[in-house]
Amino acid sequence: MATGGAAAEPRWLLRREVAARARQRWVSARGRGLRLGPVLRDRQGDPQLRPLLEAAGSDVSHWFDPQTGDPLTRVDPQSGLLCCCVPGGPGRAPPEPRSDWAPPEPPPWWEDPRLEVGRLTAAPQHLRLLNTLTGQEHVIEACGEQAGGLVERALPWNTHAGGYAWRCGGAPLHPDQPPPAPDRDGSPPTVLLYFTDDFLEQ
Repeated sequence: MATGGAAAEPRWLLRREVAARARQRWVSARGRGLRLGPVLRDRQGDPQLRPLLEAAGSDVSHWFDPQTGDPLTRVDPQSGLLCCCVPGGPGRAPPEPRSDWAPPEPPPWWEDPRLEVGRLTAAPQHLRLLNTLTGQEHVIEACGEQAGGLVERALPWNTHAGGYAWRCGGAPLHPDQPPPAPDRDGSPPTVLLYFTDDFLEQ
């Protein structure tokens, strides 16, 4: 949590992280990662939400106008009314115009800030991690916009990643820095992990 009134740093997500959480009903839309489980539970059995279930783990930005960000619409052939094409959207309007009808109070799922789990990275970067103690190497993917988070992304490969000193290009790589830029030839930069003896503090 940010202190001193500053905005908290957003969590950055890779496309594969959204895809890996399809069972938790995550989708990405317009550069945001959304957790739709609460919406699907609240409206369980609603046939309008079937496309959302089928889209879990994928990007649904094509459901929205790329210029305005508004949901795509169509004209209902029977009523002639403009309807929302986005599943689970405010498309539950009565078939005929009525003065006593108002859209539902909660915001639609694509505008609900409670469902947002992070921002989708536009700059995924690969990093080659080389453990100088064991000689093992592994390539991880990081979000170019994110300051920090490299240690957390390396934990599945090395559960003691925080117990190493990280260096890249001969300079220390601090945990709160963004990932280093790719090498001149476009290959992933090599980050050397040097053993330190503070494993017990991890």
